[in-house]
Amino acid sequence: MKVIFQQDVRGQGKKGEMKEVSEGYARNYLIPRGLAAEATRDNLNALALKEKAKKAQEAKERAAAEENARRLKDVVVTIRARAGSAGRLFGSVTSQEIADALLEQHGISIEKNKLVQNEPIKAFGSYEVKCRFGYGIDGTVNLLVVEK
Repeated sequence: MKVIFQQDVRGQGKKGEMKEVSEGYARNYLIPRGLAAEATRDNLNALALKEKAKKAQEAKERAAAEENARRLKDVVVTIRARAGSAGRLFGSVTSQEIADALLEQHGISIEKNKLVQNEPIKAFGSYEVKCRFGYGIDGTVNLLVVEK
């Protein structure tokens, strides 16, 4: 009997995969537990629609990532921070602060976990922070840390 797996089943198949299994295994174990559904025309059409929607969503996310990477090229983000007498900051500039400043100053929304800092920013000056959008698309945020 052909079934479409609804969840990953160890040793049998992954979610969304169609595979031939024994009829008893399908009827007595997989289908009652919701791990698989019989591969009928309706279920195959539903699977095809899900795959199509998933591809459309990925294309939309990729386009948004490319747009954000393109917009970041022309942008300089300014962060104001307090420092001690030696010119070193109290603490460091975090990814969350960079993301918030980017949204506030330029209207570009980026999640903080997409910003990659090689080392903590603990002094005034100009920095470049990498931004990994996924899908092999990277950008650079030009950051300027100035005194408050």
